Amino acid sequence: MSKSARQLAYDALMRVEKEQSYSNITLNIVFLQNNTANRDKSFASMLFYGVLEKKLLLDYNLSRFSDKPINELDTEILVILRMGLYQIFFMDSVPPSAAVNESVKLCKDNRLYNASGFVNGVLRCAVRSGNLSLPNKRKGKNKYWSIKYSCPENLVRLWRECYGDDITLQMLECIEGRPKICARVNTLKTDREKLVSALENRGIRTECSEILEDCVFLRETGAIEDIEQYSDGFFHVQDTASQLCCRLLNAKSGNTVIDACSAPGGKAFTIAQYMRNKGKIICCDMYENRLGLVRQGAKRLGIDIIETVAADSSVYGKFPMADRVLCDVPCSGLGIIGRKPELRYKNNIGLDTLPDLQYLILCNCSEFVKSGGILIYSTCTLNPAENNMNIRRFLKEHEEFEPYDLPVPDGIRRGIDECRNELTLFPHINGTDGFFISAVRRK
Repeated sequence: MSKSARQLAYDALMRVEKEQSYSNITLNIVFLQNNTANRDKSFASMLFYGVLEKKLLLDYNLSRFSDKPINELDTEILVILRMGLYQIFFMDSVPPSAAVNESVKLCKDNRLYNASGFVNGVLRCAVRSGNLSLPNKRKGKNKYWSIKYSCPENLVRLWRECYGDDITLQMLECIEGRPKICARVNTLKTDREKLVSALENRGIRTECSEILEDCVFLRETGAIEDIEQYSDGFFHVQDTASQLCCRLLNAKSGNTVIDACSAPGGKAFTIAQYMRNKGKIICCDMYENRLGLVRQGAKRLGIDIIETVAADSSVYGKFPMADRVLCDVPCSGLGIIGRKPELRYKNNIGLDTLPDLQYLILCNCSEFVKSGGILIYSTCTLNPAENNMNIRRFLKEHEEFEPYDLPVPDGIRRGIDECRNELTLFPHINGTDGFFISAVRRK
């Protein structure tokens, strides 16, 4: 018997809680394993991502409605309570009584018989309350914003200290809801007009970027893998910020390029298209199975200038000298929590340890930049310690390099004062992922 949409959402949420898995990958796996119909996918996705995005707000209010401390509840029961509470207050299509009854049914369907009465009581108490509560704003803005936007206090505090209240508030408002899917047109096989026409004929809504010529936003796609144009290699999924990073690298036909932390390969694919599939791109990653994704993607897109190397870019010493080097380093991911809401709840996202690792990768890979060559250092996070401070430290300690001013497109607006070789992209300003790009040139 096929599983209900609520059961699918529950299964996916439990995997995220217990396995610390990525939300998008987890949900797709659950759908594939259950051969889920599109209607159920839509409801399950809304409930799944909604619970993840509102987790702190839901837990704060569950503490009001439950006579048991929520940190003493089994994860299975807590997940069902979150799902029920989300349906009551955020899903207008679900009557409150149905939200309660379906949550009790979910308990029974998952053999949590002893919890059904407790879940029923807590959710009925929530319905009677008629609203969700927030902390007293006067007692602390960090706590208030943390609960209201379900973003941990330490991140709220970090952003307020680094970027100020105005930018922080706009970022917090921007991480709610699902971001648009962004595609990069494969210019080796087609052009934007032809791709847009083919996608529109399939009922997929498109919107062309005003910033980058070969960037297209997609809506109502269904499963991307099921789209013929994707299977045929006419596009790959890549956010505008990442595409802009590739453009600013300015790789030319015939160049040698090192992509130091490449998997799953999106940037290498776009760089190859800018190079017209002429030259060499060396893609490095620590894990061979992730490099398999690079090779698969390159084959689908018709790219044959990519070579893969399984190695640690912070110590590996066998790269050839290169015209361009891209260090898109491992980072805390604070720029993509709108896309992967589970990242914000991880106990250790590396805020204290990642800058040192990133700096090691940057220093090591700089050894392979030719005279006059360009190195791009980038992250998908919003944290100056991982971004501006690392590249400025590098320039201070490496006199053989100089800042290289980024030729930023007219449509991009800066949100903070920074050097001309640095660019911090904020989601609420440019409609991109949160991202940092910087460039240096060997003298």
